[in-house]
Amino acid sequence: MLIFKNSAIFIFIGFAIVALSSCGPPGDARKYPPNPDARVKKNLEEGRGFRLDTSIRNSGKGGDFMFASANELWRASLDTIDFMPLSSVNYSGGIIITDWYSDGNNLEESVKISIRFLTNEVRTDALDIKVFYKQCNQLINCKVTQKTGSLVAELKKEILSKAALYKKQKKDKNFKEYKGLGKVD
Repeated sequence: MLIFKNSAIFIFIGFAIVALSSCGPPGDARKYPPNPDARVKKNLEEGRGFRLDTSIRNSGKGGDFMFASANELWRASLDTIDFMPLSSVNYSGGIIITDWYSDGNNLEESVKISIRFLTNEVRTDALDIKVFYKQCNQLINCKVTQKTGSLVAELKKEILSKAALYKKQKKDKNFKEYKGLGKVD
């Protein structure tokens, strides 16, 4: 009898965990129509939701692993600084660090960029960009300083505009018109 009580408790706890974990964060009611059919249509057209036809079609293929190519900020950052050699890149840690770079005109000056991702969302506070300048006297006495200002702002603007473009392209690519049973107003 004691074994039955313990297993019933574990089943109840397991059921509660599954039931509670299926609840997602609440959405903004202003962004979604009150009509359920219209909400389904909007979600499916934006590439969200579950489609049984694609699940059945891809059932024998395994997973689809896009990793960093799915993150618009990551791709935009790498595309923006693609001319610079990379020193450290860690997608799971959310950081890109370039090596010292000099354009060749002045070998006594070089620049290093660090980009830290604070969120995956495309927004202005998603990136922490630091730019370091190194000035050397005949490659012996070097002074490294962190600079803020126009270069940081230009990098952030360039990365965010590319990321927004990539996000729009991904949304357009995933758009499939929902053909429901009823008419949606």
